Amino acid sequence: MASDKTTVDVDGVRLALSNLGKVLYPETGFTKGEVIDYYAKVADVLLPLLADRPLTRKRWPDGTGSQPFFEKNAPAHTPAFVRTVHIASHGEGVDYPVVDGLPTLVWLANLAALELHTPQWQVTRDGEPKPPDLMVFDLDPGPGMDIVDCCHVALAVRGTLDADGLVGFPKTSGSKGAQIYVPIENDSGSAPSAYAKSLAEDLAKAFPDLVVATMDKAVRRGKVFIDWSQNNVAKTTIAAYSLRGLGSPTVSTPLTWDEVSEADDAERLRFTATDVVDRLDAHGDLLADMFDQARPLP
Repeated sequence: MASDKTTVDVDGVRLALSNLGKVLYPETGFTKGEVIDYYAKVADVLLPLLADRPLTRKRWPDGTGSQPFFEKNAPAHTPAFVRTVHIASHGEGVDYPVVDGLPTLVWLANLAALELHTPQWQVTRDGEPKPPDLMVFDLDPGPGMDIVDCCHVALAVRGTLDADGLVGFPKTSGSKGAQIYVPIENDSGSAPSAYAKSLAEDLAKAFPDLVVATMDKAVRRGKVFIDWSQNNVAKTTIAAYSLRGLGSPTVSTPLTWDEVSEADDAERLRFTATDVVDRLDAHGDLLADMFDQARPLP
């Protein structure tokens, strides 16, 4: 068992880490120390996805067997090395942390911020929101469906994207469903949401026995909901390579399109922290050139 407090040097920043032996995933015994170690190992591929994006965290300080909470504001004890940006919203706005280096990532992991959620837009150095540079399709399986069904829908989404000159990058949600990132050249806050909604509605008409595009949960049984609303500028999506706060330390994991097209077993598309580190060693970062593939919306 680790001591209650350990001081480490992370890229020249001294951090006091606490309770490293505390189990955060009680079903598997995965500890806070292992959470921190995972995030350190994937930092090179995760940090570019978090860069300049206001971060919403979902925290489980007492482990995933307990009640979590979402946190947007940087906590009062936020250290000086953590960059924060003020985003005007309701009331007096929100002071979000921005992860611009490994020290901030490790600090958040030490707070049991297991899930990292980002918007589809970045901020300037002065904290001003930019237009969205990502579009996302969140494929949510209804009762009786699973990620394999989501993969079938993902291929249909890809077909439309290809026809419109856009490039999609699939990933698991780390939970039940799947998601597709689409890097875009864009100067509008509303255009990505409008495009995503239109695509979802078109596929719901083309595949009425498989796809729904409405929020009504009553119509989702036996179908996959294409949640286009994640492109609203007020919404966030689980970041690729983020852990999920479930029974075991599953991860929102980038996939190849071959894996999507060959999907036939949901369990084979369930990846834990250890699996993801092994995948990076074997295949590298499947999102490495994502932002280089940005294209304008039609």
